[in-house]
Amino acid sequence: MKQKVTVWLQAFRLRTLPLALSSTLLGSFLAYSKGKFSLGVFFLASLTTLFLQILSNLANDYGDGIRGSDDENRLGPERVIQSGKVTLKAMKRMIVIFILLSLISGTVLIFTGLPQYPVYKTAVFFVIGLSAIIAAVKYTIGKQPYGYVGLGDIFVFIYFGIVGVCGTFYLHTGFFDPWVLLPASTIGMFSSGVLNINNLRDIHNDTKNGKRTLVVRLGIKAAKIYHVVLVSLAVLLSVFYTVIFFKSPVQLLFMVTLPFLMVEVRNVFQNSIPVELNNELKKLALTTFAFSLTFGLGLIL
Repeated sequence: MKQKVTVWLQAFRLRTLPLALSSTLLGSFLAYSKGKFSLGVFFLASLTTLFLQILSNLANDYGDGIRGSDDENRLGPERVIQSGKVTLKAMKRMIVIFILLSLISGTVLIFTGLPQYPVYKTAVFFVIGLSAIIAAVKYTIGKQPYGYVGLGDIFVFIYFGIVGVCGTFYLHTGFFDPWVLLPASTIGMFSSGVLNINNLRDIHNDTKNGKRTLVVRLGIKAAKIYHVVLVSLAVLLSVFYTVIFFKSPVQLLFMVTLPFLMVEVRNVFQNSIPVELNNELKKLALTTFAFSLTFGLGLIL
């Protein structure tokens, strides 16, 4: 039993969860800075985000496994389908479980955040929630998975950034603030940067297996320049938001993450040994979480 739990925890890829929570965390901080905050929304939004991220990880393991993209040449963490630790049938069953968990948690979240709002607003959030579930599954599963045609970065930007931050903000406050798109885009770009590092690491294996990620399409040199642009623009957008709504120097607290971002960008740009990008991937994911935390604290302290 203990061994099975360990294997499933490996499949869940828990180290990806802080990155996923960054959007929920920042959306909640932004709402609090506007005088609006619901503990119930925060808890349910975080829970739904975790379920969706784990669903995406499981679907990714399954999709790449049946396509043979995960083989002995893979440089990333071992996948449970690839290693034979979990059968396809068992993985399908677990995917269904997390689809249901995401549906249930997301439904309760919507009714908690929008208890007395018009039906059409509730319907819009249901559609957004369902699209998030479909996006989590379709990255590598189906006849035309978008992760295999270079669209992964766009979907990550939308769901980890715009939908995650703005959706959480709206469920707390009941209104949409266009300015929130700036910090939301920051998190979306950092998240796309994490995916870009992942795809830079796997470029040779992906090319061999017909997985046409954006990195495969651009080539290594252009993908590294793209990475510099992503991180740099993400920081500039957050600085722009801070300048517009500047009230206190404490709002610059997020600047403590800049040295880590600069080192990470330099290491990615200079990298020539793909397997070493595993460390940079972890660093950017954790720095994104730290950025959300410090940016948010700067808004409310």
